[in-house]
Amino acid sequence: MNNPTNNSLTIGKTDYLCLMHLRPPEDLASELERASIVADDAVPANVVSMGSRVAYAEKGTGNRREVEIVYPSDANPAQGKVSVFAPVGAALIGLAVGDEIDWEFPGGASRRLVVVEVVHPTTSPSVLPPQR
Repeated sequence: MNNPTNNSLTIGKTDYLCLMHLRPPEDLASELERASIVADDAVPANVVSMGSRVAYAEKGTGNRREVEIVYPSDANPAQGKVSVFAPVGAALIGLAVGDEIDWEFPGGASRRLVVVEVVHPTTSPSVLPPQR
């Protein structure tokens, strides 16, 4: 079972409508239903949206990865383009820099992910400050 760790999710209205039209998998649909839906221009720069490049770390291992969150038809893992319908895409969408989430991946492995950086195609990066 996925545990959102009480993070609030923020989704722009256009992203929300597009994703719901595509009939998302159950995990993603549940996340979208608990999200705050806001006007597209009201989505904070530090929030993961469709088309965002996201750096995240896996708690416990420190493994860090950067991906772009895309619609299923644009997914290309070799280019770092991860579908929002994939487990990691569904886990990250709507989270802000610094947010953590426990997410169950295929095979039953649960991982805690933390959003480290978000870059939108037309904005500068929003980065989690280094921990002391």
